[in-house]
Amino acid sequence: MKRFAFATALTLAAFAAQAQEPRHGGTIRFTAPYGASFVSNDSHVSNQIQDEIYGYALHGMLYRWDASAGKPALELAKSVSVSPDGLVYTFKLRDDALFHNGRKMTADDIIWSYNRIMDGSKNYPGARYVARIKGATAVQKGEAKEISGLKKIDDFTLEMTLTDKTDPGFLFYSANTAILPAKEAQDPNFFNKPIGLGPFKFVEHVPGSRMAFEKWEKYYKTGRPYADKLVIVPMGEAAARDVAFRNKEIDVSILGSSQYVAYKADANLSKGLLEVAEVFTRNMGMNPEFKPFSDKRVRQAINYAIDSDLIIKRLVRDKAYRAVSWLPLSVPAFDKDAKPYAYDPEKAKKLLVEAGYPDGFEFEWTATPNESWGIPIVEATIPMLAKVGIKVKVKPVETSALGGVVAKGDFQAYIWSNTSGPDALTQLKCFYSATPRSSCNYTAFKNPAYDKLIDAASAETDAAKQLDILKKANAMLQDEAPVWFFNYNKAVLAYQPWLHGLQPNATELALQRYEDLWVDASSPAAK
Repeated sequence: MKRFAFATALTLAAFAAQAQEPRHGGTIRFTAPYGASFVSNDSHVSNQIQDEIYGYALHGMLYRWDASAGKPALELAKSVSVSPDGLVYTFKLRDDALFHNGRKMTADDIIWSYNRIMDGSKNYPGARYVARIKGATAVQKGEAKEISGLKKIDDFTLEMTLTDKTDPGFLFYSANTAILPAKEAQDPNFFNKPIGLGPFKFVEHVPGSRMAFEKWEKYYKTGRPYADKLVIVPMGEAAARDVAFRNKEIDVSILGSSQYVAYKADANLSKGLLEVAEVFTRNMGMNPEFKPFSDKRVRQAINYAIDSDLIIKRLVRDKAYRAVSWLPLSVPAFDKDAKPYAYDPEKAKKLLVEAGYPDGFEFEWTATPNESWGIPIVEATIPMLAKVGIKVKVKPVETSALGGVVAKGDFQAYIWSNTSGPDALTQLKCFYSATPRSSCNYTAFKNPAYDKLIDAASAETDAAKQLDILKKANAMLQDEAPVWFFNYNKAVLAYQPWLHGLQPNATELALQRYEDLWVDASSPAAK
């Protein structure tokens, strides 16, 4: 597949580095750059990439994202077969996948994990994916105790019946769908020291400081992981990451806009940059429960009133691609002929008058300190919105708290960076009326015509026809404007010359396969 090929750029130096023979030993010093802490030791709980970063070390999922191929690949199954109607998948599970207590994973663990995720009282974010299994929503609603579409044939054979024709690989590669040990995870103290199927086993979590892991000697991939230890440090401040990286205290750093410019201009630092167009849409979500935002014309006015291109150029330093609608440009259903909202303050004023707000209004905007999609961006929009009569009151929140605030609907507007790919149908379902806010319908968007398009796309078996329907749905979202469409992220990761094995992961560059990473003898943590 060439889905993400055009969006990925690796330096020649990076290719040369990856060609060396992998070395065993040492410590990988990773960073979690989206907050000052982790939300929980329970990977099913969080809807934030911050926690996904440690989840890739600790856990195993049914699939993994193959960054080099730009598509999902089997992880906890050796093979899979599909029925003629494209709805029933039969997985032959690995019989060599051991939890960190030495017990073999079986079909029971997968069934239990997915049933747990569908607990309607918990609002687990992974429910949006598991809900595509037949009978899952009945569990969520309390109408059934177990997902009817999951059937254990034997310990290492699992049958999965889906509600619509889709590739389950796009649903089950994230850590919020991690497979937990069914019996052990029910212990009240389990998450104090969780165990999983991942390449590294949990050692300790010092809140606000680090999460430490050590090599799982019985990992099912022979000879992996290469490193003996892994330390992940939450470091939400770009300036702090910059200092730590330059002092060689960490091995990687996700770069903000200003750092990107500085690192590109540095003769040495520029040799260690990995860039990719991620499947994330940065946006301002508007809560329709706040009266002005219940009117489409007001939401459109927001989009016309903000000079997005200027902000991308001046503040984001062109480390982004202008958003047209929800789906990013690396997704097949993206319409290359679609045009973004123009910067047109006069049109914005006219729409506000038509909506009954000739003098504008005031709203509260919830935002984090993130320089690429947080308070600095909000502050740049304030004078633009003021020109059309809209006043903004900023409500600061910690990055680690944003997901909880949004999932509860405790906002008038928020600014965030949300997953918008790689599977178009899965991501467009986030605006389906039946999708709860706790899963991903953060703006509580409801539109019967849109629902009909999503239903049609779900039922369509012809790939080309389904793609056309999804393009129409994406175009409708642009017109309905449940969010301010800001940009699609261009992620840049800086890495030290001694770190090898990184992949251009378009689903999130900060998510790496730790079992494939290794450090050479020049690393300060090589021993």
